[in-house]
Order: sequence, then C-alpha cells, then structure tokens
Amino acid sequence: MAAPLIPILKAVAPYVAQIASIAIPAFTSRGAEAGQADPVVAKQIQELQEAATHNAEAVQVLADKLQQALDGMEMAARESEARFAKYRLALAVALLVSGASLALSAFLLFS
Repeated sequence: MAAPLIPILKAVAPYVAQIASIAIPAFTSRGAEAGQADPVVAKQIQELQEAATHNAEAVQVLADKLQQALDGMEMAARESEARFAKYRLALAVALLVSGASLALSAFLLFS
C-alpha cells in the first residue's frame, strides 16, 4: 500500500515550498485603503496574514522533513535490494552444492 505512495510523495514534496511561497503574497494587504475601512477588520487581516505566514513556514519545514524521510527510505530500499541479491546468490550456491552432493550420494549408493 505504501510503495505506490512513495513516488507520489517524492514528486510532490519539492513543490510544496514553492506553492507556499506563491500563496503568501496572496494574503498581503491591498494597500492603505484596507486599513482605513475598519480597525477590527485590519487587525483580523493582519492576524490572518501572520497565521498564513506561520503555516507556510510550518509546511516548508514539513516538506523538508518529508524529503529527508523519503531519501532515507530510498537509501534503505537500495540497501535491502543489495542484501536480497546477496541472499539470492547464497541460495543459488547452496542449491548447487546440495544438488551436487545428492548426485554424488546417489552415484555412490547405486554403484
């Protein structure tokens, strides 16, 4: 289940920070007329901008951590594949030796 998810996450992770950096300017004030309308609204807008900035920074940190985790999982997968190849070679050698010993014992038994 998680194996198909890893390539998707690897493809999306580098773009999360870019999306956050593009989205932050959308929350900036439009100019002086926004602050003159109502001080409560201006304060709320400022709080929302700060919250959006904080969320964008948190998302960027999360994307960096996710990228590190994906890199670690990729390295572990490569190590597992190398270990699996070594085990496969050892299995082939063991089968070859056991087959040879079975053939030798059958030859000695029937001769």
